[in-house]
Amino acid sequence: MSSSFLSQATSNTKVQFATTAIVSGAVVASAILGYQQLQRNERINKLKDSIPSAGADRDALGKLTNYGGASTTDKEDQRNEALARRAQAGDYDDELILEQLARNRVFLTPEGLDKLRNSFVIVIGCGGVGSHATATLSRSGVSKIRLVDFDQVTLSSLNRHAVATLADVGIPKVQCLYRRLIAITPWTKFDLRQEKFWDQAADRLLEPWEENGQKPDYVIDAIDNIDTKVALLKYCHDHQIPVISAMGAGCKSDPTRITVGDIGTSTDDRLSRATRRRLKLLGVTSGIPTVFSTEKTGDGKAELLPLPENELQKGAVGDLGVMPDFRVRILPVLGTMPAVFGYTVANHVILSITGYPLDYLPARGREKMHDGMLAALQSTEEKLVRYEAGGDPTVAVGLKIPINIGDVAFLTEEVFRGRSAITGLTNRLHLIRWRKPESSTMIKIGEGETLQKSSNVKLGDLVCMTKDEALQHEKEVLKAGKKPEELYDAATIERVEAMLKDATAHEQYR
Repeated sequence: MSSSFLSQATSNTKVQFATTAIVSGAVVASAILGYQQLQRNERINKLKDSIPSAGADRDALGKLTNYGGASTTDKEDQRNEALARRAQAGDYDDELILEQLARNRVFLTPEGLDKLRNSFVIVIGCGGVGSHATATLSRSGVSKIRLVDFDQVTLSSLNRHAVATLADVGIPKVQCLYRRLIAITPWTKFDLRQEKFWDQAADRLLEPWEENGQKPDYVIDAIDNIDTKVALLKYCHDHQIPVISAMGAGCKSDPTRITVGDIGTSTDDRLSRATRRRLKLLGVTSGIPTVFSTEKTGDGKAELLPLPENELQKGAVGDLGVMPDFRVRILPVLGTMPAVFGYTVANHVILSITGYPLDYLPARGREKMHDGMLAALQSTEEKLVRYEAGGDPTVAVGLKIPINIGDVAFLTEEVFRGRSAITGLTNRLHLIRWRKPESSTMIKIGEGETLQKSSNVKLGDLVCMTKDEALQHEKEVLKAGKKPEELYDAATIERVEAMLKDATAHEQYR
């Protein structure tokens, strides 16, 4: 039956025409694709052939400078410079650029990639965080990048810098990034500013791009100096320049704790806390996205401490610097963490410029929940003070509690893992004292107009429960005076006590 069908099909002129059309179409398509591939290869070969030869006597390192870095006589650098000059002048086939950026183009859409390619980004601070952010922006298609940093590459930079090599030790960090990245994206235009950012230079360092007067689409703060960091963020806030700030990567080791949130909700690592407080004094309390880590310090973890005396005795600290009398900082930094911070910063900038949806986990109601928990804790402490005073409604007026939103977030998310310590439930969480205070809850300082009233509650006093559990606990323990051991089983008591011990251990780091 099948042979009969085939014989009928071959004798049918319509089938013959259809078959011929299909075969012809396939041949034409193959020819077109082959021709396009041939043209692409020809353009690439022509471009490569036009680059000056490095020569057989190529010295990859060149001569060393007084500081151990390579001079600019490297012939490969010269070839990259020549190609970059041509590419930035427009002598570089746009199809080749689009092919290099093809994956971004598919992800961001052609319209999104166009926005990125036309953007102007300023990176201030070109160390571990800033170098990784810059490299990502360049590879992703940003066409205009201004780099601001006064520092030079040192040997200790090599554990975390994105592109620096041993040959770069001793040269400015801005020059190092330019030198390496033009070999990857020669069409990217760089504006190098080897100087320290400070408030009086802000107008000049954040000025529009010289060629076309374009204002910066985004500024990246990768500064680790508190004075200049605050000055930059204040300037950008006041002049409505989009900016994102990277907080401290030092002493951090858990990449899963790195997040993006508003400056007002950044956690209490030293740099975050100092920056937030200084900005608050200047009237800036929110509106600046930050990249920070919720990781807390603890036993066995690296700490930002002064260099021990026995380390000082081993030799002159100044010998560790790239230049005599140049600043020296010995900080405990795991090389992977600045990279994660830098990539996170660059990711935010790319998505923001292209209009890609931003849906970070912290934005899904956690801050609102923490605010509610802090308010509930305040209310519970006031009720406890009034109960101790025999119901006097005025005694708790003006009472302050030494717990802030960062403490609530830490206890809820880090110590109790976002669930009740009693049942493990995650709904309507509250923080409440585990045991009834043995003495008065309220601390009074001063008298009359100078009277200050505060609660003596500490992190190690608080346990996480659901609202219903907290109400029952308040009634039985805080008012009736029962001990937790009379309400909960031994396993629960042991679990809660271990968590409270963990919270108490972190009290010293606040």
